[in-house]
Parts: sequence; structure tokens; C-alpha cells
Amino acid sequence: MTKYENQIPTSAGMSFNSLISMLRDSIRGSAERRPAANMPIVKCEPAESLNASDNPQVTWFGHSAFLLEMEGRRLLFDPMLGKRPSPVSWAGTKRYSTRLPIEPEDFPAIDAIIISHDHYDHLDSSSIRRLKDKTERFIVPLGVRRRLIQMGVPAEQITEHHWWNEFSFMGFTVACTPARHFSGRGLFDRNSTLWCSWVIAGRETKVFFSGDSGYGPHFKEIGRKYGPFDLTLMECGQYDERWSNIHMMPEETVQAHLDVGGELLIPIHWAAFTLAFHAWNEPVERVTKAAQALKVNIATPKIGEKVRLYTADYPSQPWWRYPEPRG
Repeated sequence: MTKYENQIPTSAGMSFNSLISMLRDSIRGSAERRPAANMPIVKCEPAESLNASDNPQVTWFGHSAFLLEMEGRRLLFDPMLGKRPSPVSWAGTKRYSTRLPIEPEDFPAIDAIIISHDHYDHLDSSSIRRLKDKTERFIVPLGVRRRLIQMGVPAEQITEHHWWNEFSFMGFTVACTPARHFSGRGLFDRNSTLWCSWVIAGRETKVFFSGDSGYGPHFKEIGRKYGPFDLTLMECGQYDERWSNIHMMPEETVQAHLDVGGELLIPIHWAAFTLAFHAWNEPVERVTKAAQALKVNIATPKIGEKVRLYTADYPSQPWWRYPEPRG
């Protein structure tokens, strides 16, 4: 079985002492690891295909799932829209909100679904099965093709890519770029598929999606080769000092955005599931503070709220401090 490795030595933080301390933290628990009230969700119906002259826009669905509408095309990334990031429907952490901005069946036609890696919180079988008839193209890192085939996606609709593989797609230059993470969906398949970040370069706009990643020198490499970027969507959440090699801390999220040459930052990988021990809204508090200190433009949309590029105003209200009362 092929085994993939990071560019630099990377521990996942699973030492005996770390496991004992995590068990202790899990037993203690914390009421702040989930929202105490309903989260505001913006009900949305993605617009018809944008004209090339329209401003690109992003709709974030919580965690790392987002829709990029740009230059007349529609690209959906890591569409985890299921109830639990788990191999079974009855176990694992639940999604914070039972509501979604849009149900998978209600999506319009999608030009491509793009996946960063095979973890359950990014590649969800129920979501793929509900979305697979909306598109004829899946773009994935090496090894993930077989996962999608098991979910009912025709093999001929899937293209696999290695780091630094660059190709043309519907007028875009797309590049599969490194991340610092790991993969696997079971006990015996760790690192058997590749993990990655993605570059989408259009005629006028360039976008970078970090995937899941610890901080590392690959961000500067990507910035030198493909930057600067008009927009970055960067992991920010589910972190811990014990596994910071594979998940950035919020302050590192801002630095990684600067490393790749980003203009506008949207922090993602939070606000849907509890997969770490920090408070559910700590990531956005820390990342906005760090962004302000370094004068980085940051957008913090509600789930389902559109962010349109090249406008004077980006969503910036601290909505996570004022959740809706439970009905």
C-alpha cells in the first residue's frame, strides 16, 4: 500500500502523555465546546451562473465546505453537509445546527466538486451521494478516487492529482499544492491517500484554499509560485498545542495567509463540529484579533452568507457573540 509523507517531519501529537492528557480533558468536558443557543444561519439559494464580469463570491456552509462562484463557473469544496463527521450515523459529534443554508438536493449544477483529503469532516459519503448527480467532475488528491467510487461516483468523472500538479479546467489554472496533515478513514489505512491545498487561478482572480494543515514552509513556497491571492480560505479551528503540527493555531492562520500573499482572508474549519477542546467560538476571536494586529483584511460571514470580492464592505459583525435564542 502506498504511504504518503509530509514535506517535513510531522508528528500528529499522539504520544502516550498526550493521549492521557486528552483523555483527562475529555472527561472534564466544557459547556463552551458547543454553542449554548441557535446559530444564525442565512438561508441561501446559489444564483444562476455568474457572468465573467460579475464579482466572484463565496458562500460558506460551516467547517470547510464552501461554494466558489467565479468567472461564470461554480466550484464546491469539501462539501461536508452531513450530521456527523463519522463512519456511522449514530456516533460522533453532532453538527451544531440541524438547519443548513441549502440542502444538497437543492444545489444548482456544479462545474466541479474539489476535495482536500479523505477525513470524515471533509469527505462525507452521505453528502457525496446527494450531490454526485449535480456535477460531472470531481477533482481530488491521489488515492481519493477509490473512496468516491465506493460512494457511487463514476470513475471517469474523477481526476487525481499530486502536489505541484497544475492543469487547466474550464478556463482556470488549477494546482494541487502541499499541506501538512495526514489521511485515513480507518484503523489500518493511515496516509494511504494524499492530502493537499488548492490554487484556483482565473483570468482576473486567484483563490487559495489551505485544506487542513499545520503551519509550515509550504505556504511561502505556494506564495512564491502562485501568489499573490485575492482571497484565501484558511483552516482555523479544531487545533491544540498537542497536535499543532497538523492543525494551525489561529495566529498561524493569519501568518500563513500573509505567506501566500493573500489579500482577503476567510477563516474556516470551525462553527460546525466540536473536534477539539477549545471553545467553539475561540478560533474566530483569536484569528480576528491577530488579523487586526497585522492589518489583514478578514471576512467573518455567517453560515450561508455570501462574501462578494472587490467590494467596499465584507461581513465583519461578531455574530458568534450573539446567537439566536432557542425556539
